Order: sequence, then structure tokens, then C-alpha cells
Amino acid sequence: MTEDYKIKWNRCLEIIKDNIGETKTKTWFACSWPISYIGNTLTLEIPSRYFYDKYEEDYYALLSNTLKKVYGPAVRLEYQTRIIQNDDRSQVKIQGTQQSLAVKNKFVQSMQAPSPMGKTNSPKQPDFDPQLNESLTFENYCEGESNRLPLAIARYIANNPGKNDFNPFFLYGEVGVGKTHLIQAIGVRVKERNPRAKVLFVTLRQFQNLMANATIHKQIPSFLNWFQQMDVLLIDDLQELSHKDGTANVLFPIFNHLHQNGKALIFTCDRPPIELDGITDRLIDRFKWGITEQLPKPDFALKKKILQFKASKNGLDLPSEVIDFVASRSHGSVRELEGIVMGILMRSIELNSPITLQLAQDVMRHTIKKAEEKTINFDMIVEATAEFYRLNPDVIFSKSRVRDIADARQVVMYLCHKLTSLSSSAIGQKLNRRHATVLHGISSINERLPYTKELAAAVEKIEEDLRR
Repeated sequence: MTEDYKIKWNRCLEIIKDNIGETKTKTWFACSWPISYIGNTLTLEIPSRYFYDKYEEDYYALLSNTLKKVYGPAVRLEYQTRIIQNDDRSQVKIQGTQQSLAVKNKFVQSMQAPSPMGKTNSPKQPDFDPQLNESLTFENYCEGESNRLPLAIARYIANNPGKNDFNPFFLYGEVGVGKTHLIQAIGVRVKERNPRAKVLFVTLRQFQNLMANATIHKQIPSFLNWFQQMDVLLIDDLQELSHKDGTANVLFPIFNHLHQNGKALIFTCDRPPIELDGITDRLIDRFKWGITEQLPKPDFALKKKILQFKASKNGLDLPSEVIDFVASRSHGSVRELEGIVMGILMRSIELNSPITLQLAQDVMRHTIKKAEEKTINFDMIVEATAEFYRLNPDVIFSKSRVRDIADARQVVMYLCHKLTSLSSSAIGQKLNRRHATVLHGISSINERLPYTKELAAAVEKIEEDLRR
């Protein structure tokens, strides 16, 4: 007799299919299955770690809300996968969905603990999680002509801790080109050579959440002191700092202290410092003290190298004609290339057929984005949303709480957060709303999307119109 938790997973798949369609459900969810449900923890078997990244980055809200609806609000998710295919000894478990809360608690506990810089003869490791992914190493990073310079700088920093030749290192580039991997590799290398080094990787959003928690508990001095003890501080997605003066004012003394003491500061961003808006000049100037380097999209030769590496990692042998075809038709994002490789793998398994050029073409038809995707801005989102709801755009900026107007306003907040680089504070300024109101609006849409078909259809239609 099939266990109850497996029946519930089938119900989850139905909800997911209603929201993202049958094709995406088959590609990303049908290949995962529940293997246990103990206490409130559901364990899912997934094909590879790539699926974990996909679930947590692209389907977090949908998966989390669906599981809570079917299994109950206390459910926790854990993933299980094999590092080596068909080898049960290589199974690893990864905590999911509530991971960010666990990370936050670790940070808070370590800030409240005695200073890790205190004098000690103990070889004990620092009492905090550096938040490094040990698989993101230089050895797993494909090198080519297009990324040779930023890679060389990153290696130099990792191999020469304490030198200020490239401090800070400001790495910028488009989404998916490998910025996070490269700066994580710096942290991993430093820890390999000196396990007692105090290395910390955080996204700007994590930094802000931790700061907010410290503010609530009146622990900002401890927060500052804790961050100022790092030997290497890696901050990802710095563009999120835009229009967040409070966060910038706290980051400023941390930057000064670490830089003055020869500690390494590494940042990633989607644009160079000079193009950042809503950030004080004194902080922008400091970002330019060291070296600013762009990580470009991989060229054709590097794309081929990445495809070969990703395929080999997943036990695939891609024919040369398939590699050439994918490399020539893809736009260059490393994340996109990885998605295509996984799509080819899953399509091959689903059809039980060898990998051919035709199969690769079928996968890319559903995976690749349009080559010249237009830039979407705030005004375009307001106009498209007002048109869908048959409203005058001006009423979206009004104080009206009429249901349609309020819904339209929250959809604008959600789509601006999703489709533009505007921070929630910047969105609030444009809509004449408080930062907290924008966060509530985005959260409200995220929570309602999995269960309200009308809302999901509206958001999908507006987004579709915007991308035309």
C-alpha cells in the first residue's frame, strides 16, 4: 500500500502543474520523489544538486507554499542526492526551504558568542558557518580567453592573503556568468590553506536581514564588531544596496576597518560602481580604491569547454555536433548552459533515447530565451498593469484601497522586484509608499500566486505583454 506522504506528493505535483504547466512540471518535478516523511521533515530524492539550486532559486515560493498547504504549516524539506550516479555510498542530504532561517540563526548565535578573535591556543575552528559551497572551486571553474583576467585576479587574491594589491576586488557582470562561483572559489582556497582564517560569504540581502535583526535586539555594536573580525569578507549582489541608506551606513565602518587592517574585501554586482544609484558617494569612492573588473559572458570556445565540463560532471557524453550547436545558439550565461545540459539529460531519460542533434534542438526550443530581450522598466510595468486592470495609471499612485487598485499596485511591486534591478526601497519611493509596504505587497503576491489562478493568470499575461 502506498504511504500517505507519497499520495500527498502527487497532490503537490498537481498544484505545481496548475501553476507552471505540464512541461515544466515534467522537466523539474516529476523526476523527484519522496523517500521518507519523519516527524515534519519530508525528504525528496533529486537527480543532482542542480535541481536543489533550481528549486531554491526559481521555485522557492511555489514549492514552499504548496508543501505547507498539503503537508501542513510545520513541514520542513530535506533533499537527498548522489554525488556519483548509481552509487548509494555517495548519497548526501541538503536542508531545504527553511535554510535561510537556519543560516540567520547561526549568524545571530555567533555574534552573541564570545569574540572568535579572542586569544586562544586551541586549534578549534571559528564558531560560525562561512557559508561557502565547497564544490565552487577554481578547479571546477572553466578558464578561457574571455574570463582569463578576472580569474587571474581572483587566484592572486586567494593565494596571497594579506596583500592589498587588489583590495577591494569589485567584480561585475550579467546574471549567470559565474560571479558567485568565482568569489566563492577565493573563500574556499583561503580556507583550504588556512582552516582558521575567518572567511564569510553573504549576499547583500542576508547582510541586511542580519542587520535588521541586530537593530531589533539593539545589538548593532556587536554586529559591527563581529563583521570587523573577518579576514576575508565576500558580499554578493551589491546592487541590492541601492537606496538602502541604513544598510550603507553600517557597511561603511565595516569596510573602513577591514581595509585599514589589510583584510580582503570582495564584492559582486551586476554593474560597475560608477553606475550604482542611490548609494552615497563616500562608499562608491571606496569601492573604486582597489580594482574593478568585468566578468563577461563566455565566448564560443569557453562555452564549448563549459558544456563539456557540465556534461561530464553529470555522466553525459555529448556529441561534438551537439556541443557546437548549443554553444553557437546560446546567449552565454553559464547558468543557461547548465540548464540546457540538464534539460538534455532529462529529455534523454524521459524518451529513453540517445542524445542527438534533434533532441538538443527540441530542448533549446523550450529553454533558450529570445536573443534580444528588451529592457523592462518601472513605467512600462505601471502602464501594462493599469491596462490589464483597465485603470488610469494615476490611480495606482493614489491612496485608494479599492480591491482592483490595491491588487494592481501590489502586482506592480511584485513585477518591479522580479523584472527590474530596483530595490524595494526604490520601488517604494516611486510609488510613494513605505519600504515595509512594498515588502508586504511583494510577499502577498508571492503567497497568493500558488493558490489564486486568476492572479497567476493576470501576472503571467502582464509579464507576457511586457516581454513582447
